[in-house]
Amino acid sequence: MAAENLPSQGPRYAALIGLLRTAEALWAASRVFFDRWQLSPSQFNLLNLLREQPAGCSQSELSRQLITHRSNITGLVDRLENRGLVRRDQHAHDRRAFVVVLTPVGRALLAEILPLYHAAAEVVWSEFPAERAAQLVADLECVSANAARVAAAPPGGMTVKG
Repeated sequence: MAAENLPSQGPRYAALIGLLRTAEALWAASRVFFDRWQLSPSQFNLLNLLREQPAGCSQSELSRQLITHRSNITGLVDRLENRGLVRRDQHAHDRRAFVVVLTPVGRALLAEILPLYHAAAEVVWSEFPAERAAQLVADLECVSANAARVAAAPPGGMTVKG
C-alpha cells in the first residue's frame, strides 16, 4: 500500500506516541532516581507492593500485580533477598510454595526512599491540578482496557468506535 493511501495518523495516534514517549521518559528518570540506592524501578515496585502486604505475597501474585513474567520475579526476589531487603517464608497452606515478605531492612529502605519519591512525583505532576490528574487516571484506565482488548483480539478482528 502506498504511503498516500494510509489512513491519517490523527490525534489518537499522536496521543499514543506521546504516551509511549512519556512512559520511556518516566522509566529513564526512575532508573536514575533509584540508582542512588542501587535499585531498579522494578525492584522498587516489588518492595513497595510488599509494603502494602505485611503477610507477604507469592511470586505468582507478585508477577500478576506487577504485570511481569514469573521468571523475572524470581530474579528480582533473588537480588533483593541477597541484599536482605526481602525474605522467602514457607507458605502457610502449601509446603511447596513460598511467600515473599519485606524485611525490616527493606522497610527501613522504603522509609528513606518514599518521601523523596513522593516529592519527585509532585514535581513531575506540578503543572496538573489534582482534578486533571484524577481525570487522567480515569482516561489511562480506559486506554489500558482498550489495549487489553486489542491484545486479546484475533489479527484484523478489531473495529474502532467513534
